[in-house]
Amino acid sequence: MANATTSLPLFEKIPRKNTIQRGFDIIIFFLLLLLLVYRLYFLNHYGFIWILAFICESWFTFTWVLVISTKWTLVDYNTYPDRLLQRVSEVELPSVDMFVTTADPVLEPPIITVNTVLSLLAVDYPSHKLACYVSDDGCSPLTYYSLVEASKFAKLWVPFCNKYNVQVKAPFRYFSGDDFTKSSGSDTSSNFQQEWKRMKDEYEQLCVKIEDAVQNQNIVPCDLTAFSEIDSKNHPTILKVIWENKEGLLDGLPGLVYLSREKRPNHSHRYKAGAMNVLTRVSGLMTNAPYMLNVDCDMYANNPKIVLHAMCLLLGSNSEKEIAFVQFSNAFYDGLKDDPCGNQLVVMLEYMACGFSRLQGFFYGGTGCFHRRKVIYGLQQDNIDSVNEEILKRVGSSKELMKSVAHALKGKTNSPDHLSNSIDTAYQVAGCGYEHGTSWGRQVRE
Repeated sequence: MANATTSLPLFEKIPRKNTIQRGFDIIIFFLLLLLLVYRLYFLNHYGFIWILAFICESWFTFTWVLVISTKWTLVDYNTYPDRLLQRVSEVELPSVDMFVTTADPVLEPPIITVNTVLSLLAVDYPSHKLACYVSDDGCSPLTYYSLVEASKFAKLWVPFCNKYNVQVKAPFRYFSGDDFTKSSGSDTSSNFQQEWKRMKDEYEQLCVKIEDAVQNQNIVPCDLTAFSEIDSKNHPTILKVIWENKEGLLDGLPGLVYLSREKRPNHSHRYKAGAMNVLTRVSGLMTNAPYMLNVDCDMYANNPKIVLHAMCLLLGSNSEKEIAFVQFSNAFYDGLKDDPCGNQLVVMLEYMACGFSRLQGFFYGGTGCFHRRKVIYGLQQDNIDSVNEEILKRVGSSKELMKSVAHALKGKTNSPDHLSNSIDTAYQVAGCGYEHGTSWGRQVRE
């Protein structure tokens, strides 16, 4: 029985049945061809306007051919996390570094970032294999303070989610209604009711603290000396380890790190792409997980087994070169029925993306994506066995980072329970001038 389980695939690539849609596409295509023939037949009778219409309709027909060829065969992926857990023990599961990026505490309120972080900290995955890094390009003490308070709440929230198998890990969605039976599934015991109400009160207190800090700048004392007299566009690197799982507990709280990279007026910071590169280098020194997840601050994990689903694809492929990254499409909540404005990207995500999956894979959407660290570095193991000018130009002058890259290529990781040990070296690679003269942002990039 064990051998049969081991031989079963971790994921399957299943084509959709879309015969009727193909029939409609073929009919529309032939109608477009008939229209073009009609335009050509009477081209001499109507002059310039007819020629202009023919050119426009020819271009439309060409784009239509590209679209139907892309979504001709739609493919869905079925993943099997249960098979993965039967094949690989929790101790042997690979580590994952989770990146959350934010840039403006006004446009992206801290409470939104907090909910995103909380949903990631509570995913169904061994906590000692996870570390969460928050990149704050706004260099806001409000964001940092909110994360400190969120880490205190997380010590209650994560065990609560694990105990009652909570499926919606973002508190603002979980507590969006007063009826706890809808969020508890079948568990409506008196103990659960009491804990549910207590947890909701704790979350509301967290929201009040953050809102008071935002409205009145009445921040409860914590280590904010690094933010004194700071200009968000001209400041040194600020790196804070908010929480680390020093005991390496399987059911503990994943590590949480705050990062605001150095910015100077005479250096281009390259917006989110630059932040992702800094996160890659800093996490490489601190935890060096073989896989990295990046999400925007206004998103949350709506599937508690999201990491396991991604690992099914990344670990179940025939070789590491077959799948470079795995990404999950956005799912929008509280949208208008039938999406009249088209802003939920249904056509793009439900049809075009599935069509690209048949060809080679959808293009990187910028969020909700698991990356192989090896692919980001773009190096082979034999390239970095000896330090030379090519390696220095590619990854930079930090010897610790080069050692980290070598370990990543060999499949070695750092322990996420001693994050503070790498802070000094991490400051160097987070500087705005570190990428100068290197391949970061060109050949080595997120």
